[in-house]
Amino acid sequence: MNRFEGDEIVSSVAKLIKGFRLGMWEKSHHLDKMDFRGLVKAYFQYYAIQGYLILAAISIGVAIAYPPTTLEILAATGVAVVFYPLVWYVLHRFVLHGQWMFKSRLTARTWKRIHFDHHQDPNHLEVLFGALYTTLPAIAAAMLPIGYLIGGVGGMAVAMAAGLLTTCFYEFVHCIQHLAYKPKYEFLKKMKARHMAHHFHDETGNFGITDFTWDRLFGTFYERAQRPQKSPSVFNLGYDDEAAKLYPWVAAKSGGTFKTPQRRAKVKEELERQQAA
Repeated sequence: MNRFEGDEIVSSVAKLIKGFRLGMWEKSHHLDKMDFRGLVKAYFQYYAIQGYLILAAISIGVAIAYPPTTLEILAATGVAVVFYPLVWYVLHRFVLHGQWMFKSRLTARTWKRIHFDHHQDPNHLEVLFGALYTTLPAIAAAMLPIGYLIGGVGGMAVAMAAGLLTTCFYEFVHCIQHLAYKPKYEFLKKMKARHMAHHFHDETGNFGITDFTWDRLFGTFYERAQRPQKSPSVFNLGYDDEAAKLYPWVAAKSGGTFKTPQRRAKVKEELERQQAA
């Protein structure tokens, strides 16, 4: 199988998956043009969220079949929920922002989908959600061993369910942070401002979504006023023209590199126009 045939297979599978999406997902959506009701409707119709909820229900069923003790349930749930922000911090900082994924043809496509596209078009709802082929292995790798050590099969199922439901919560909060609204409560205002700073001012800090404890502990937390200089790579994550010359795979799929936010639909149209010329 040559590279072209491989790309065609991946494209066909992606189109097949999209064919099963329901309702609002027949078209793209941008959070800066949506209201809260529209977000809730789109959120629960998205296939990844449905997948998390179904797998969480299955995990709860396994826990019922192999019941852990009450203490083991509380311990597995508590450890999973507390451990989750650290897992996210490590993945976000060292994998998604590590700049090593775009340097390999094997991982460049994945990096483009799971984070480059999100920073290129921060309010595009479809690429804000994580891709199941990356999120599910990460959740399982983090939650299953902890749960098993605490309560065997039943504890493992409880921890997995907790990880999946925590992921749903994180994804929803992440959506709200990009929604065009001004929070009423001070802690929500600060949470949104810190995440927006990560996207529009300096991407080298504020890696948390709802919890910035690990940013504070590892020295990556900042308030906007503490970093007056805007990062030149806040939208391209260091994948600039020079990087594209050495590692062209992301640029080939993106239509180039960009220093300002780009609507993915417009970029796609321009790329298709160039290919047809």
